[in-house]
Amino acid sequence: MYWADTIAEKVKTLYGKKIASGAPLIIRDEKTLSGRVHVGSLRGLAIHGIVEEVLKEQNIPCRYLFEFNDFDPMDGLPVYLDQEKFLPYMGKPLCDIPSPDGKAKNYAEYFGNEFANVISELGFVPEYYRSSELYLSGKYNDVIKTALLNADKIREIYKKISGSQKEDSWLPLSVICEKCGKVGTTRASSFDGEFVQYECGDFVKWASGCGHKGKASPFDGKAKLPWKVEWAAKFSVLEVDIEGGGKDHSTKGGAREIADAISREVFNREPPLNIPYEFFNVGGKKMSSSKGAGSSSREVADLLPPNIFRLLLIQKDPKRTIEFIPDGDTIPILFDTYDKFAQTYFEGVKDDFTRLFPFVHLPKERAKIIKRILPRFSEITYLVQMPHINIKKQIETQEGRALNEDDLKELEIRKKYAKKWLTTYAPEDYKFEIQKELPESAKNLSSLQKDALSEVLSFLESEKDLDGQKLHTKLHEIKVSLNIEPKLFFSAIYLSILGKESGPKAGWFLSVLPKDFLIKRFKEVVT
Repeated sequence: MYWADTIAEKVKTLYGKKIASGAPLIIRDEKTLSGRVHVGSLRGLAIHGIVEEVLKEQNIPCRYLFEFNDFDPMDGLPVYLDQEKFLPYMGKPLCDIPSPDGKAKNYAEYFGNEFANVISELGFVPEYYRSSELYLSGKYNDVIKTALLNADKIREIYKKISGSQKEDSWLPLSVICEKCGKVGTTRASSFDGEFVQYECGDFVKWASGCGHKGKASPFDGKAKLPWKVEWAAKFSVLEVDIEGGGKDHSTKGGAREIADAISREVFNREPPLNIPYEFFNVGGKKMSSSKGAGSSSREVADLLPPNIFRLLLIQKDPKRTIEFIPDGDTIPILFDTYDKFAQTYFEGVKDDFTRLFPFVHLPKERAKIIKRILPRFSEITYLVQMPHINIKKQIETQEGRALNEDDLKELEIRKKYAKKWLTTYAPEDYKFEIQKELPESAKNLSSLQKDALSEVLSFLESEKDLDGQKLHTKLHEIKVSLNIEPKLFFSAIYLSILGKESGPKAGWFLSVLPKDFLIKRFKEVVT
């Protein structure tokens, strides 16, 4: 059973009465907008989004709420920001920090807009809200008061679950300092039912307080809850039924266990169904998060068409890690996987892959999934590097028919993303350039390598038309008859044409090159 269907069955069992009442189930996720949003944040977004789509498919009413957390303090400076300009804002709520481009409403809005655009491109349509809105509107007032009046109970929960020992004077609240406007540098010490006493000081390593001591109301956006308490408060205020969390939060003694306990014992609400999910790992030599590049949701979205990106996000069970290495084979494999799923889908095979396949597509495309020619992505990456090749004609020759409008649309998409990948992260094995002159490296081939190329040359001269499969078969025959190691044989071909030891699948590669060029080049090598 596809993992989203398994979760849907749990939901129906857990919330049967609410479903029967017709009230919508509330699904929730969030992201703190402290900078460019890492692509890993899209995993939770997609998991919740697919659960929503599966439930709605079964006519179960639900709402998918997504929070842009803009009320947390800035507790780190991304390297791509002007450090001198933004350093004074450390500790202030993200919504009170100016936009890096001076155009957006604030810092959080700037990064939120970019993330929202990616989400839209992926076809997910959550209902957005901002955490600052909940605080400023007073919707958190009751839970703030409840948390403050139950501070001793919250301290005990922290201690019991995680071993964290809070001081007896500790209160689950950070006041926005009336003097400097920072929320990350304040510590509340007492609550009289209406006001809290607080101090703004150097209580954290990443920001400095102003030293102000005062008394302030904790309501109507003048203070915020610490995030584990706030998490539980959100369950209550928004009446959340389904909300997953990353593996790091869902471990024993972790943030989710604390939030669940606070939800039950302080706010008297059963916490929502958890969907723990593994990490989304981004790797590769060219990836550089430390430089602020290569791992944001925007950058990865630019590398993949939406259906392939959705496949990456929703194929694996949430309990399995996603490994994304753009300067390895990840992207070609993703396209191959899509093509395999498409084949089984159109063959009418009934399995988890064909169940998944429609959800890979944007909702607006799902009613009519078009069967079309899907040229291998790896093949397209080679073809776009051959300016003399008419790619359309090449694919038509391979397929034995003319490409229709849907075929051409798919071909153009794959050409676009192949070119983009080649200019960004593609490894050297996928890149090549036909050498106009005989490469120096080809002048030092062994006699056995030259003998092999002589056999190839003879075959080329005897054949009227070059066919990839026929060439593949012949190359294999030559390899066996001369008892030459495959690496030596094929490197001789690549060194002669590309000036490097590796390249595309040899038979097909030779078949798309001009015959006269190949004959001339191999004659140069063997004579």
